[in-house]
Amino acid sequence: MRIALASDHAGFRYKEKIESWLREQGHEVKDFGTHSDERCDYPDFVRPAAEAVARGEFDRGIVLGGSGNGEAMAANKVRGIRCAVAWNEESARLSREHNDANVLSLGERLIPEDQVLDIVRVWLGTPFEGGRHIPRIQKLEPDVSATCSQ
Repeated sequence: MRIALASDHAGFRYKEKIESWLREQGHEVKDFGTHSDERCDYPDFVRPAAEAVARGEFDRGIVLGGSGNGEAMAANKVRGIRCAVAWNEESARLSREHNDANVLSLGERLIPEDQVLDIVRVWLGTPFEGGRHIPRIQKLEPDVSATCSQ
């Protein structure tokens, strides 16, 4: 799988750990930065990674920060991106099964280090269920009506 990675300074350490693990698993990885733990602004790195996923240059993306929230907000500004914040294996699994998330956002300050690779493993290995979830995913696009039928 081709995976885009990005983080700010607060997610740098986990990004490095995840990148190493992904490469060991045989994935093709591009690190969009940051490349140190010096303070920086997450949109500078997350947006280019998300845009590359949206263009189809990468199958998925993983972005990291302190909480993962700002990174998810930045990624979700890109049309075609469905970025989910996950904090455990279950939230990662559901983001794929129900939401077809193509970008995963993780918070280094909120996830124990011994769990982060398990979360990534589950997220990468979980397929989208499709079915009843497809119309919901389609409504996330800006040009689709967001009304619900009862």
